[in-house]
Amino acid sequence: MRIFDPHIHMTSRTTDDYQAMHAAGVRAVVEPSFWLGQPRTSPSSFFDYFDALLGWEPFRAAQYGIAHHCTVALNPKEANDPRCTPVLDALPRYLVKDNVVAVGEIGYDSMTPAEDTALAAQLQLAADHQLPALVHTPHRDKLAGLRRTIDVVRESALAPEDVLLDHLNETTVKEAKDAGCWLGFSIYPDTKMDEDRMVAILRTHGTEKVLVNSAADWGKSDPLKTRRTADAMLAAGFTADDVDQVLWRNPVAFYGRSGRLQLDVPAPEALHEGNSILRGGE
Repeated sequence: MRIFDPHIHMTSRTTDDYQAMHAAGVRAVVEPSFWLGQPRTSPSSFFDYFDALLGWEPFRAAQYGIAHHCTVALNPKEANDPRCTPVLDALPRYLVKDNVVAVGEIGYDSMTPAEDTALAAQLQLAADHQLPALVHTPHRDKLAGLRRTIDVVRESALAPEDVLLDHLNETTVKEAKDAGCWLGFSIYPDTKMDEDRMVAILRTHGTEKVLVNSAADWGKSDPLKTRRTADAMLAAGFTADDVDQVLWRNPVAFYGRSGRLQLDVPAPEALHEGNSILRGGE
């Protein structure tokens, strides 16, 4: 079984997770830039973070046979902080990097005017750079947030087929599908979606343009939720081809729209900026 996790925050994970993911069949990941859990105080902290997504994390992933790509953006939560919004002006120099396969995560957190501005601006950046966009639908008032998101997408220069609407659930999947966007689902141990709910959605709405991810951020999460979802699909009667479509071919098709997806894992370098990752031995 081959698995592509299309949304996983490996910055918050250990190298043991990379090892376990590879053993479970994960061969490729996309890591979206996101809020780090406490407020950033200047644009410079974003730039160091983006540089890590472009250098350090691909290096770590390659040690375990996993191809790593990323998305970069000003995330919705920090779009409300005037100290952070200058990042929008600097994004173009990151959006030309080969390992950047989309603009994201963008979207809504609290659905403020500042978030409206940041979302519209970054959809335009995606169109300008011929990149798809990974859009975060809000955790609160999700259906209203989805509808507002779809309205902004329709007003943008980016086509719906270049947009992945993530963190969907039973209340939002039909309208997201009707809008012509790709459909993303984050599978968590206790919150958002779980494997059985995901299987029920696939039974109702099919496997076309559906992406399943583990997100695996700082809170309680599980970087093997993609594999657990695949196993649940097989147990529920889906075919191995269905699983391959959802867990591999769909994310390849979406992020392949960037023209930058490289799924051959490069031979790992010995060092990254002087660090071997190795501890206590060769």
